[in-house]
Amino acid sequence: MDTIIQKVNKDSFREEELEKACEILRSGGLVAFPTETVYGLGGDALSQEAAKKIYEAKGRPSDNPLIIHIADIDNLYDVAEQVSGKATALAEAFWPGPLTMIFPKAEKVPLSTTGGLNTVAVRMPIHPVAAALIRRSGIYIAAPSANASGRPSPTKAEHVIEDMDGRIHMVLDGGQVGIGIESTIVDMTEDIPVILRPGYITKEKIEKVIGAVEIDPAVIANEPKKDLIAKAPGMKYRHYAPKGQMTIVEGDQEKVVAAINSLVQEKEGEGRRTAVIATEESKRFYRCKKVYCIGSRKNEGSIAAGLYDILRQMDHIGAEYIYAESFVEDTLGQAIMNRMLKAAGYNRISV
Repeated sequence: MDTIIQKVNKDSFREEELEKACEILRSGGLVAFPTETVYGLGGDALSQEAAKKIYEAKGRPSDNPLIIHIADIDNLYDVAEQVSGKATALAEAFWPGPLTMIFPKAEKVPLSTTGGLNTVAVRMPIHPVAAALIRRSGIYIAAPSANASGRPSPTKAEHVIEDMDGRIHMVLDGGQVGIGIESTIVDMTEDIPVILRPGYITKEKIEKVIGAVEIDPAVIANEPKKDLIAKAPGMKYRHYAPKGQMTIVEGDQEKVVAAINSLVQEKEGEGRRTAVIATEESKRFYRCKKVYCIGSRKNEGSIAAGLYDILRQMDHIGAEYIYAESFVEDTLGQAIMNRMLKAAGYNRISV
């Protein structure tokens, strides 16, 4: 199929500009669109056929749940059941925004959307294009990230086109997104809510609203959990990965630099193409032909925003071995490390 590319300015668009995209969605087609986190690949959340098309376009395993995107809090009660007071409090505090919550699903939500589970993941994006698309289309939109399964998530329309051109009907090009990593996911079906995927809305922020929150062991594990039933996207399979072998090196900064320089020297001596992912503070210390600055440690948001773009650049330069610094696993650093570990296939070295 021919994929339509339509530019839309998030600050000055008219809803009428979205009508073609809405028509595609209402007729069961797929549209990629910007959110505040990453680009989403949207289809009718209540259509089994649309869900099937999403999985096929991405090459995504069908037991990996999709997130339903809504435009108003009242929509939550149409697709979910047993919405607790804690869930309502989180919705009032963080919706619209980069927070996804998991509930028992309403009967109308097909199992094809939920990955075969009786729970449903729901979020309300704050990005003006995403919100207007949901409202104007008149449907709820199931939308995983708009990339081929396992690849780095798209933060620019060019990333979407790279993976999805000819596989979906339309891309709404709204420029680069802001946050750059996917939404926080919280399972609200447990007595104590559980974070299944860290993101911009941190554990500390959530606990200020509802009290105690737990973190699923899979989030902080040093290796993937076997036989995991994925209640949320990104829990079970390798994600965000460049084609080259990525290794995360952690420890004292000077030792990390020395170790990475030694690894680079070894691989380049074998004629291999290497690259280093460093920070503004450390980039000058690396002896490698390809050193990429991911952002500043003084601004975790800059690191999150630049992560997926740099992982894609690793493929563009043909990097066979990629070495990256680690980040402190607190606040937003936990979300960054969660993505980086999955991208590296949990390949990490401590020095």
